[in-house]
Amino acid sequence: MHAYRSHTCADLTAANVGETVRLSGWVHRVRDHGGVLFIDLRDHYGITQVIADSDSPVFAELEKVRSEWCIRIDGEVLARTPELVNPKLPTGEIEVFIRDMEVLGQAGELPLMVFGDQEYPEETRLRYRYLDLRREVMQRNMTLRSDVVASIRKRMWDQDFREYQTPIITASSPEGARDFLVPSRLHPGKFYALPQAPQQFKQLLMVSGFDKYFQIAPCFRDEDPRADRSPTDFYQLDLEMSFVEQQDVFDTVAPVIAGVFEEFGGGRKVDAPETWPQIPYAEAMAKYGTDKPDLRNPIEMQDCSDHFRGSGFAIFAKLLEQDGTEVRAIPAPTGGSRKFCDRMNAFAQKEGLPGMGYIFWRDGDDGMEAAGPLAKNIGPERTEAIRQQLGLGTGDAAFFLGGKQSSFIKVAGRARDVIGAELGLTEQDRFAFAWIVDFPIYEKDAETGEIDFEHNPFSMPQGGMDALMGDPLQVKGYQYDLACNGYELVSGAIRNHKPEVMLKAFEIAGYGEEEVKARFGGLYTAFSYGAPPHGGCALGIDRTVMLLADEDNIREVILFPMNQRAEDLMMGAPSEPTNEQLRELNIRVVKPEA
Repeated sequence: MHAYRSHTCADLTAANVGETVRLSGWVHRVRDHGGVLFIDLRDHYGITQVIADSDSPVFAELEKVRSEWCIRIDGEVLARTPELVNPKLPTGEIEVFIRDMEVLGQAGELPLMVFGDQEYPEETRLRYRYLDLRREVMQRNMTLRSDVVASIRKRMWDQDFREYQTPIITASSPEGARDFLVPSRLHPGKFYALPQAPQQFKQLLMVSGFDKYFQIAPCFRDEDPRADRSPTDFYQLDLEMSFVEQQDVFDTVAPVIAGVFEEFGGGRKVDAPETWPQIPYAEAMAKYGTDKPDLRNPIEMQDCSDHFRGSGFAIFAKLLEQDGTEVRAIPAPTGGSRKFCDRMNAFAQKEGLPGMGYIFWRDGDDGMEAAGPLAKNIGPERTEAIRQQLGLGTGDAAFFLGGKQSSFIKVAGRARDVIGAELGLTEQDRFAFAWIVDFPIYEKDAETGEIDFEHNPFSMPQGGMDALMGDPLQVKGYQYDLACNGYELVSGAIRNHKPEVMLKAFEIAGYGEEEVKARFGGLYTAFSYGAPPHGGCALGIDRTVMLLADEDNIREVILFPMNQRAEDLMMGAPSEPTNEQLRELNIRVVKPEA
C-alpha cells in the first residue's frame, strides 16, 4: 500500500465497503459521542467520515488530535445505516473504522478556523493565508481559476494561436501606471522595470513574423488598490494578431470569452457574442456615466437641459447659461416615493455633491401628478415634457444632476447602478457584455492644460496622420474595451505601426523625437523594417475569475494577494534591504521627512 493513501477523501463509495484503505488529510472536525469518536477527514478533494471506539487500537491516540492536525489513517470501509447516510457528501454512504493512525503534522492553536463560516479580518486571513486557503470556498475559487486558465489556453490553441513568453526584466514604458523599478548591479545608477504589460514585445513579435501570439502574462503596476484591482501584480490573457482590423480582434476573442463564461458560469445566462453591442465611448459616458457600463441595468440617462433653460429652477437655469454645461436625467422606474428620492439625494451628498434634484409621479385627485421640489419650480408643462421624454408614468421618478459633465458624470454613473440595484431593475444571473469603442487618444490635464495620452499610447489614430493635424482632443483611436456587468474585462487596440505616425502621436503628447527613440528605440526601429498592420487585446484573468466566482473582491481569487496597503503580511514584503545589498547596487535610501 502507498505510504500515505490508497484513496482520496472523495473517492470511497458503497462499492468499497469491506475494503481496507489508507487516507491522509487534515482533521476538519472532531465529535466525541461518549466513547465513540467521529472525525471528518479532509483533503483537497473532499471529506470522509472516519470513526473509532474503544475497540480501536489507536483510540487513546485519536483522543489527542485537534482541528487541522494532519494525519494518516488505516481502516475498514463500513456502510452507514440508511438513516445516517449524508446525501450532501459524495462519501456520505460510508465511513471508515480506524485501525491505525499516524500524526503527520500537529497544529498549534489556530488564529482562524477552517471549519465553519466565521468571518475574520482581512489582515488575519492574509497573514495566515495558508490556513485561509484550506477553507472550502477558497479551494473552490483557486480550482476555478486554474480550470479557467486551462480552458483559455485550449481555446486559444484551437484558434491556431501559439503561446510565447516575453521578458520579465525590461525597460520602463508608459502604460498608464507607475513602474516597479529594479536597480542594476552591473550598471550602477541604471534601472530595469517590471513590465506593466508585454505591450512592446508582442508588437515586436508581429514585426518578427509570428502571425498569432498569446500568453498568460504576469503584469506589474504600482497602483492604488481597489476591490477589483491588485495593487502590485496581476495576470492577463495577452494576445496579438497580424493583418487584422478591429472587428477581426472582436471576432477572435469574443468566442473564447463567451465559451469560458458558459463553461464556468454556473448556468447563468451569457449574452451571445454576435449580440454584444459596440458603444462609442462618448455615448457610453452620456447614457451610463461610465466606460464600463453594467447593461443588466436597463436605465439610460438622458440630456434634459432644454427643459430647464429659462425655467423657474434658478440653480439649473443659471448653470445652463455657462458654456459646456448640461442637466442629465436618470430615470427611475418604480422609484416614485419621497422616501426613495430622499435616500438617493442623501447618496449624492455622501458622494460629495450638494444633492440630486428629483421629480416623482403619483396618483392625485385629478389623475397623475408630479411631486418634488423641481416640479414645483418648473411648472406642470415642463414637468410633463420631461416625463414624456423619459417614458415614465405613475409610480416612477427621475433624478437630475447638472454642470460640466466631468464634474458629475461619475456620481451619476454610480447613482444609476444604485437605483437599478435598489429597485430590482438590474437583471441577476446574467453576464452582459459590451464593446466600448472610439476612445479619445488624448486628454487635457485639468491643472496644467497640457495634452497627454488618455489611453494606450501605441494605438493607431482613426484617420492616421491626417487626424493628428487637427484638434488633438477630437482624435479617436482604434481602441476598445470589453465591459461585463460593470467591470472592464478587456482592453486593446489596433496598433500604430508607422514610424512617422508614431513620432507625431508622441510629439502631440510632449515627447520629442529623441526621447521617443531613446525610450522606445527597439519598437521604433523595428517599424522601419516592414511592420505589418497588427492589433490585439488583453483579458484580465483575476477579474474574470472574480466574476465567475461571484466574488466582490479580487483578493478572493488570488492565491497570495497583497493587502490594501500593498503589503504581504505573510512574507513581510516590502522589507528593508541590508546595507550590503545597498552597497552592491550603489544605492542610498533617503527616507521621507516625518
